[in-house]
Amino acid sequence: MIDKNLRKWASVLLTNVLFVAPLTACGGSSGSTEQAKPTTATTSSSQSQNRLEKIINRGTLICGVSGQLPGFSFVDEKGKYSGLDVDICRSIAAALFNDPDKVEYRNLNAKERFTALQSGEIDILSRNTTWTLSRDAATGLEFAPVIFYDSQGIMVKKNSGIKTLKDFTGKSICIQTGTSTEQNLSDQMRKLGVKYKPVVFEDVNVSFATYQEGRCQGVTADRSQLVSKRTILPNPDENIILGDVMSKEPLAPAVSGGDSKWADAVRWIVYATIEAEDLGVNSQNIEQLAKTTTDPNIKRLLGTEGDLGKGLNLPNDFALRVVKNVGNYGEIYDRNLGQNSKLKLERGQNKLWKDGGLLYSPPFR
Repeated sequence: MIDKNLRKWASVLLTNVLFVAPLTACGGSSGSTEQAKPTTATTSSSQSQNRLEKIINRGTLICGVSGQLPGFSFVDEKGKYSGLDVDICRSIAAALFNDPDKVEYRNLNAKERFTALQSGEIDILSRNTTWTLSRDAATGLEFAPVIFYDSQGIMVKKNSGIKTLKDFTGKSICIQTGTSTEQNLSDQMRKLGVKYKPVVFEDVNVSFATYQEGRCQGVTADRSQLVSKRTILPNPDENIILGDVMSKEPLAPAVSGGDSKWADAVRWIVYATIEAEDLGVNSQNIEQLAKTTTDPNIKRLLGTEGDLGKGLNLPNDFALRVVKNVGNYGEIYDRNLGQNSKLKLERGQNKLWKDGGLLYSPPFR
């Protein structure tokens, strides 16, 4: 009886081995000469390189910006672009081409910006855009790290007598459509029980011009945008920004979803500007540090040790290129928004984590 049972189990075991062996070979084992069929992950990885390869082959980065917001993205009468959002584009071009000027800018209003990204008209959207759940999920965007932590406010004429949001009962507020500010304002006023009159425009300049003409008693936007726009109003000092804070507005660049290699490249290029400031690396000392530093963290960041760039399909010295040509985050901020700019915005939440702010880069290792 025992011998019979042993023969039975041996037969079953042999059958299973013969059945499993071909499957193992088709999976691409070390002893197989047959090429494994591409898995979903393999196919996705191949496709994800297309945008990065396309940009490199083209030789320029196409960047969607506002072009109308001093400090973030603004084009002057000579056609020169400047601002925090613009410098993000320049940083990416520096990383890819070692030339921050290899950027083609496309001015986009709030309503058309996502369509331009989804259709492939632009490579990256760097346009004071708030990172929200619905934009991350429903519109298929992939956000890079936050480059400016903001909040929504409202601006009024100094002589209007308006002190708080509750004073807007029966009054009109200018607002730009296609923005998160539109819903934030509605939510806040509904919570307070204030019945106001929204006056909606697609163009941000028209919105502020209408406010300036007195056809709206207030205009709402991100607080940084209000500060920026106030500088170009005919009489800036006649306008004040109320203390009411209506929302959290984490502003971040975005790329189209489903392209992990391109998203990773953008993400770590942005992080490089933050990490550089954290490590005390700037545009003035970077070349010397690249030659003399013994700090392994700086060595990895600058690509003089290890091969971190390779994993991103970027040059190994991509961070060195960025900081040398554009600067670290602190330099970029000061030049466009901080003490070396017309706006002179305090960094506040946009300080490094170790200085009491929210900016923080994952380790470069």
